Parts: sequence; structure tokens; C-alpha cells
Amino acid sequence: MESQVERVLKSDVFGRVELVRGPRGRVVRRVACGAGMWGSRLVAGILLARERRALGVLAGIDGVAQLQKLSAAGGDEESTNDERGTLTRSWIEGRALHEAERLPLDFFERLEELVAELHERGVCHNDLHKEQNVLVDEWGYPGLVDFQLASIHSRRGAFFRSRCREDRRHIQKLRRRYRERGDKSGPREPRAPRSVIAWAWLKLAKPVYKLVIGGVFSARDGEARRPSSGPWPEWIPAVGPRAPKSVL
Repeated sequence: MESQVERVLKSDVFGRVELVRGPRGRVVRRVACGAGMWGSRLVAGILLARERRALGVLAGIDGVAQLQKLSAAGGDEESTNDERGTLTRSWIEGRALHEAERLPLDFFERLEELVAELHERGVCHNDLHKEQNVLVDEWGYPGLVDFQLASIHSRRGAFFRSRCREDRRHIQKLRRRYRERGDKSGPREPRAPRSVIAWAWLKLAKPVYKLVIGGVFSARDGEARRPSSGPWPEWIPAVGPRAPKSVL
């Protein structure tokens, strides 16, 4: 069976993300082809390399996509995941947070546990404010995708701790948004203060980023988000911690 593109999941100035069906089932392929604009392919390649490195460090964690090899026609040969300009990862069955119709009462606690596993391996996601990067699988457990902005820290110093706090702060923002607007009976989530790095990004770097993306590349950094008017997901019973993998 020859691998075939089922559909394009995302297309932007840096390339496209495809859902591909091959002999071993569905996988996701990111193609860092740029958009025919000067510098876009170079930046796309840098972002793809960051994602590949982060997923390599996070291998084996439930809820995080795993690097894959895409089988060629017949399934006898495989193209390596180091092929320039492409990255293939496993497909996580589920829905993005902003599209989820049901959420377990402890969803955000489970999300905190998943992000803590990233931090234990020295990886910070750095893009958790986007609801489309947080998945809800068929059992109600969280998953994470899009590690293009992820950072890997060999030293657990002040900068690493600051990035960890930002990941946790973004989870708090998501939980507050869903609890206060979707489940008004729940306790109010306190607002975590921004770090100096987050403040600098918001006030200094983000305006430049928007100018480059919108002005130079004539594109939008589309952030899919649940409308404030809803509909908001139904809250279902807690799922509890994810069962650990059995050791053979």
C-alpha cells in the first residue's frame, strides 16, 4: 500500500502539516517547504529541527506524539525521519481543546501532570496558550502537539525554571477560561503573574513578530480558539491519573 495524503491539517507561511495514511496506519507529516517567500523556508527548517529534537527527547511519553518513519510503497523500505525538510510523527486520535464536546472534571490536573513529565526531561513546550496545541483523546486524557517552539534545557537554572512557570501559567489561563465560562460552579482560578521573559515577549518581541508575519509574509498567525459565547464542553466524571505503562 502506497502512502497517501488524506488531508492537509494546516497550511501556513512555513509549510504544511498533512495527515498521511500508509501501510502502518495514520501518521502526521510536517513539510517545511515555506511559502515561496524569502526566508520562510529557512525559518521553517529551523522550527522543524526544534520539533524533531524535542520529540526525540520526549520519546515514550503517553500523550506526546512519537517520531515515526514513513513506509514507502509496499512497506518494505522506509524513508528516514532525517529527510531534509520533513518530519513524520504519530497521529494522536482526539480533538483539539477548542473543539472538545466533553471534558473530565480533572482534565487540567492531568494536563499539568503531562507537562510536568516534559519538564522532568528538560523540555518546555512554550506554546501552550494555543488551544489547538492541546488535544483531548477518546478517553478524556490530554495530548500535546506542535513542538516547533519547544526548548530543551541541559541546565536546570533560572531560565529553565522561568520557562516552566510560563508553561504552568498558560495551563492556569486555560483552566480559568474553561472553568469560569464553562463551569461557573467551580472555584475561580487565581491569575499567575507573568515572568520577566513573558512580559518582554508581550511588550517588545510580539509586536515585531506580528509585523513580520503580517507585513513581510502577508500571513496571519491563526489561533483557533473557542468563542467566548461557546458552546462550552460538558463536564464529565474525572478520569484519574493515566495508568502507567506495564513493564515486561
